[in-house]
Amino acid sequence: MAVTTNKAAKTEGMTWRRFKDGESEADYRSSQEMIFQASWTHKCPEYVLSTPPCQGSCPAGEDIRGYLNIARGMEKPPAGMTWQEYAWRRLTEANPFPAVMGRVCPAPCESGCNRNMVEDHVGINSVEHFLGDWANDNKMAFETKAADTGKKVAIIGAGPAGLAAAYQLRLRGHSATIFDEHEELGGMMRYGIPGFRTPREMLDTEINRIIALGVETRLKTRVGTDVSFDELDKNFDAIFLAMGAQAGRPLPVPGAEAPNCVTAVAFLRAFNEGRLQHVGNRVVVIGGGDTSIDVATVARRLGNVTKGGTRDDRPEAVISGQMASDVASISAREGAEVVLVSRATIDKMNANKHEIEHAQQEGIEIVGGVTPIAVVVDANGRATALRVAEFTVEGKETRIVAGTERDIPGDLIVSAIGQGVDFTGLEQFNNNNGLIRGDKNYRFPNNEKVFVGGDVIRPHLLTTAIGHAAIAVAGIDAFLKGEELDKRPKVDVHHFDQLRKWLEAGHDYGAIHGEIWGTSERKDLLHNFEDRSHRYVIPHNDLFLGHFPNVARNIRKVTVLDQQTALGNFEERLHGLSEKQVIDEAKRCMSCGLCFECDNCVVYCPQTAVFKVKKKDNPTVGRYVDTDYSKCIGCHICADVCPTGYIVMGMGE
Repeated sequence: MAVTTNKAAKTEGMTWRRFKDGESEADYRSSQEMIFQASWTHKCPEYVLSTPPCQGSCPAGEDIRGYLNIARGMEKPPAGMTWQEYAWRRLTEANPFPAVMGRVCPAPCESGCNRNMVEDHVGINSVEHFLGDWANDNKMAFETKAADTGKKVAIIGAGPAGLAAAYQLRLRGHSATIFDEHEELGGMMRYGIPGFRTPREMLDTEINRIIALGVETRLKTRVGTDVSFDELDKNFDAIFLAMGAQAGRPLPVPGAEAPNCVTAVAFLRAFNEGRLQHVGNRVVVIGGGDTSIDVATVARRLGNVTKGGTRDDRPEAVISGQMASDVASISAREGAEVVLVSRATIDKMNANKHEIEHAQQEGIEIVGGVTPIAVVVDANGRATALRVAEFTVEGKETRIVAGTERDIPGDLIVSAIGQGVDFTGLEQFNNNNGLIRGDKNYRFPNNEKVFVGGDVIRPHLLTTAIGHAAIAVAGIDAFLKGEELDKRPKVDVHHFDQLRKWLEAGHDYGAIHGEIWGTSERKDLLHNFEDRSHRYVIPHNDLFLGHFPNVARNIRKVTVLDQQTALGNFEERLHGLSEKQVIDEAKRCMSCGLCFECDNCVVYCPQTAVFKVKKKDNPTVGRYVDTDYSKCIGCHICADVCPTGYIVMGMGE
């Protein structure tokens, strides 16, 4: 970049800020050499790459800043590639399901966005949604240049963790075989989320894209029953446990054994398989997370029917798998009353706030701040109501407030209070708490060839399972190569790679050995560049927020249903942004921790020490500006006006 040498510095044209009274050029040269040679000086600007909080809070570890910079036009795609494809490929390095996650992820990245300190977060989820749909519409395919290694990995479970692991393994050249007990791939994406939130054609497209990489599948095959774990251990070089937590947890209260008390997992699976087509007059759901909202909205849409009923048509019979109900010839549906009960108050429920609002608009009653204490049953043992009460918490103990007990009538009571793992045939992996233990590389203790990921570790978000898979596969890859597993970085996400951008631009790169004085004569280096992204998430107070004007967020439209229009409506409600809206939204990104070429440092430098990298010196992203240290006086202005916090003074002072 800058061509700085040991020759005497030129002082012509310098301002009064160059020297103090009594100083000479010789004094200046002495201090200049100290700047070049000492790491403690307070004078020199340093270009520091940091991780933005959106990426730091993304469980899948997406390079969010990267694909937003591509969408906004700052980072250009290679020749012959559209920006949409380039952004999609950058996104899918971490997450192969952008169309799914762009719809259902609660977007912790947006909660962490530094733009919240200006007016409102960047609509990251909206951009992801657009890129996922664009790729599906344009029939994008994954590519791998890795040669087959001959290594075979068995994956137990075809949910987001298992499929993501298969994807990452194939990118590395390893064989992947998925075992799953269901008839179709997808796990909780298919059987736990209603189709009006994840349209099945979109889900199938993203799954088939992974399978097309050469992934083998063995469906309707349960490991531990249909095939033994020992058989997998014998025939495969490594095993990834990702069977998910698909056993719902019943209510831990008296009366919960009633036949019309079911789990949310069983309820949603029956619905998504097409078996459950109606519910009773009144449904009570217990929970507070997104799953409870899904159950409540499904129940509201299914409603009740008035004719044709036998004991076997009861919802609990269908949910238990005894039969499939056909209500095509039954009289018109009637709306079911749906009540959602949560220990948390409405403002503190874990579910997405907009989903809570939409549920209320659809006529779902939400009762917050109470806890279930019993299921009321009739003489036949069927549940007729859920008894709740207000409560206080003392340590880990819940104490009921006397006199606050009341009954909420219900024909069907659904528990959405959590999930567990079915360890039938795999009991050796149970940590006695209903889950599986893994180390920081998600390797199972005392078995070097077994790795774990997803809800079997801790039931959480779908995107968390995807992140687990990526980390586990990195460990599997190292194990298969006979390498020691590296310690995972403090900030364990995908990062901007300066060298990759340099090589992607068609340039050569030669490694440097030995001491370099100043910026050196080399033009394939960024002087005083430090990559702190693996250990530092840049906060808002490291940015110059005054640079950013208030710009309203582009918000996706949602079809809002009421109590009547929700009945029988299973159409997708969330509508994606247009291409122009996506570009405009990406431009709201503040590119925290990486230059976005605003020119502030060049414009405001009083010594013209900061300059744009000339085209002949091959600028790339992250190599837009440079500093001539023969002119720098250490005034800190460049750092003060840098909106992104990319320029830091001190060099480790």
